Amino acid sequence: MTAGHRQEHGEHREHREHGKHEERREDAVDLIDETVAAIAPLDEAAIRDARDHQARLTKPPGSLGVLEEVSVRLAGLAGRCPPPLPEPAAVAVFAADHGVHAQGVTPWPQEVTAQMVANFLAGGAVVNAFAAQVGAGVSVVDVGVAAELDAAPGLLRRKIAPGTADMTAGPAMTPEQTRRAVETGITVARELAAGGARCLITGDMGIANTTASAALIAAFTGLPPEDVTGRGTGIDDATHARKVAVVRAALDRHGLAPGHGTAPLDVLAAVGGLEHAALAGFVLGAAALRVPVVLDGVIAGAAALAAAALCPDALGGCVAGHRSAEPGHAAAVAALGLRPLVDLELRLGEGTGALLALPLVQGAVRVLHEVATFDSAGVSEKPGAAGDGAPGGPAPA
Repeated sequence: MTAGHRQEHGEHREHREHGKHEERREDAVDLIDETVAAIAPLDEAAIRDARDHQARLTKPPGSLGVLEEVSVRLAGLAGRCPPPLPEPAAVAVFAADHGVHAQGVTPWPQEVTAQMVANFLAGGAVVNAFAAQVGAGVSVVDVGVAAELDAAPGLLRRKIAPGTADMTAGPAMTPEQTRRAVETGITVARELAAGGARCLITGDMGIANTTASAALIAAFTGLPPEDVTGRGTGIDDATHARKVAVVRAALDRHGLAPGHGTAPLDVLAAVGGLEHAALAGFVLGAAALRVPVVLDGVIAGAAALAAAALCPDALGGCVAGHRSAEPGHAAAVAALGLRPLVDLELRLGEGTGALLALPLVQGAVRVLHEVATFDSAGVSEKPGAAGDGAPGGPAPA
């Protein structure tokens, strides 16, 4: 069965089940609770094995820097060393519209969301080019695009609502919409993993979604709106000032001042987007399956904060693919304790930064599989040989 056929099959199955969603909820185990319960901490024995193995490889200890930590983390996720190679990879681009668009936070019309979805499906976007470069599959998940989208290969039609409500006037989502969006993300992670994906990549599309991201990051970190609200698609000073004011108004409207104590799902409902909630579920679903996730930019960072608030151990398999130019993203990855692998001042979204980082993640794991140890290669170690560039000594400056 091809990837496209798998996606279409999953879509048809989801539609058959969608109408039964309400009746099932009372009888079935709650999908979010079930998923969170399946998430375990990283395996400490596997982490030790990976660190020991790194120390025996034919290279100066620590000479691969952050990549060594990536390999160790993924060994802990898998519970063995070496962990499985994180390939093939699959990108899920979660798309949705935002009611806060009405507040003039971006000059781009809302119709661009649906137009860009069509571009993704036609293979004409940057995410498609970068995915082709690294051999990753691309699925687009409609969780809340305002327009109705026709069926197409690669499109998963899981629309929960035609966009969110304006978060400055009331909650962006109802509690039921929020839960369904998180559940959708979990389900998509399960489907992609069942289809053979061994690494999942977050993608997003939604005009005005950086405004909702800023509100979520401020709510989860306690930082002021002006510190986490960026220029998104390149807005001017006046629009940026309006955007900061809109984020502050939404936080005030929902009582999300520092130390608010609001439950994570309620924060998502108040100021999040349907794609943020779905991405949070995507992270949770992957963590329950012990499948690594490469996070993209500020939208993924905001969603990961929500996932971590629901289950801190969900971060075990997350890798920050890059550091976005959006100030909120730097705040999010700092709060998450993640080290971005790439810093190229990107601010596109779609999953592009994560895709650029994918070969680094794969290379980090491949080292554990393929690089010889000193013993197996017959290379002599020189403990205590400082600064001479010997394999067993410290790396030269």
